[in-house]
Amino acid sequence: MAIKAFCVKAFCCIRETLAVMCLGMAVVRILVDGYSLLHNWPELAPGKPRYSMEARDELIRILTLYRDATGTPITIVFDGAGKSAGTEFPSTPELEILYSRRGQTADQIIERVAARMGEFGEVLAVTDDYAERDTVFYQGGLASSCANFIAAVERVLQEQEHDITRHNRRQQTAFKATR
Repeated sequence: MAIKAFCVKAFCCIRETLAVMCLGMAVVRILVDGYSLLHNWPELAPGKPRYSMEARDELIRILTLYRDATGTPITIVFDGAGKSAGTEFPSTPELEILYSRRGQTADQIIERVAARMGEFGEVLAVTDDYAERDTVFYQGGLASSCANFIAAVERVLQEQEHDITRHNRRQQTAFKATR
C-alpha cells in the first residue's frame, strides 16, 4: 500500500514538473483557481484577508504583469457569486476574471473550460486541488501546483525587470553618446 502511494505521488510530481517546464510552450490559456493561489502566496497583499477585495486585486495585478510578459491569456476563477463588486480591474479576453455562481465551484468551471478548450491546444490549470489537477490532466491539459506556478511567475517578472533595466541603461548610454 505504501509503495502504491509513493508511486502515485512520484507520478504527480513528475507530471507537475513537466507542466511547469511547458510554461514556455504554446499553452492556449492558463486557468487559475484564484483563492487556491491566494492562499499559497502570503507575500501578496500582506496583512489582508485572503478573501478580501485587496488581495484579489493584487493577485489580478500580478497576473496581468505575467500575462503581459508571456502573452498567454489567463482566466482567474474565484469561488463566490457577486464578489466582483468594487474590483478595480475589468475582465478582458486576455485576462478573464470569473466568479462562480451559487452552488457552483471554481473547480467545476476550470474543469469544464479545460475540457472545452482541449481542441484548441493545451491549457494549464493552476491549483492545489489534486482531484482537479488530475481531471484536467486526463482531459489532455497540463496542471501545476500553486507553489510551482508562483515560482514561475516570480522568475518571469524578475527576468522582465532585468531586461527593462538593461534596455534603459543602453538607451541612456546611446542618448548621452549623441550629445
